[in-house]
Amino acid sequence: MNRPKVVVIGSINMDIVVETGRYPQVGETLLGDKVSFIPGGKGANQAVAASRLGAKTSIIGAVGDDSFGRQMVDSLVHNGVNVSGVKETSQAATGIASIYVSQGDNSIVVVPGANYTLTPGDIDRHERLLAESDIVLIQLEIPVPVVQHAARRAKELGKTVVLNPAPAQPLPDEMFDCIDYFTPNRTELASYSGLGTEADLTEAMLIMKHKGARHVITTLSSEGSAFLNSSGKIQLVPGHSVSVVDTTGAGDCYNAALAVAIAGGARTEEAIRYASLASALAVTKFGAQEGMPTSEEVDSFKRHLGKFV
Repeated sequence: MNRPKVVVIGSINMDIVVETGRYPQVGETLLGDKVSFIPGGKGANQAVAASRLGAKTSIIGAVGDDSFGRQMVDSLVHNGVNVSGVKETSQAATGIASIYVSQGDNSIVVVPGANYTLTPGDIDRHERLLAESDIVLIQLEIPVPVVQHAARRAKELGKTVVLNPAPAQPLPDEMFDCIDYFTPNRTELASYSGLGTEADLTEAMLIMKHKGARHVITTLSSEGSAFLNSSGKIQLVPGHSVSVVDTTGAGDCYNAALAVAIAGGARTEEAIRYASLASALAVTKFGAQEGMPTSEEVDSFKRHLGKFV
């Protein structure tokens, strides 16, 4: 069986992770427990996850001409990701994510840096990577015009496009015609549908489908995921109860696993169940990329769960 081919177009950041007993209040100074410098960025995280899950993975992105940039590229290479689509620029420093981790949860501030030097021309220069792929996975930590161009070009090449709309940014309605799988969380869905977070989930998801997205999948944190089936009815896929160490990168793992499963021929529900397994494992380890599970680990977890159902 051939390995699925995934191209990730997205951000590459250095995560500066501060572990603390609690979050500081406004104007308050706390002594933290530990600081770590960890490779991250939604694009890089998803690329590492896809590679560890067995896909032949490439990434198109940008880093600065600095030590963080070199570390990021080395980390991607170490995890088996093709970095021929990563440009090094002197126009901006490598992107940074400042992450506070406390009591198993996190809050994040991202400074895009080199990620925002990515242009539609960079996508065109690496069109061969798109042409050779089975699926293209994109997020929103890069400029929206680049996302729009990449999605349109991928569809022109006949590729399946997954858009993980995080962090939420305004998108032109015509872009949704290029999206095969739209994967917001509940807050992002509320933003794009124009309805509040307390609105009916089915109604909000149908709005996105009517805008043009072929499949709408909403992640619901510990509750699992919801998707619209072929009848337009909402269907829930439960999550998995695990011991949480660090939730950073869990959503990135989910999207990568979803893309890998779809590229491998899985049906939507089957792909969502695989993504739920993978993302559950991701939160049991510290660090976004270091926490990404391998395909063998996901298969073992699935077998373990099967003993209790």
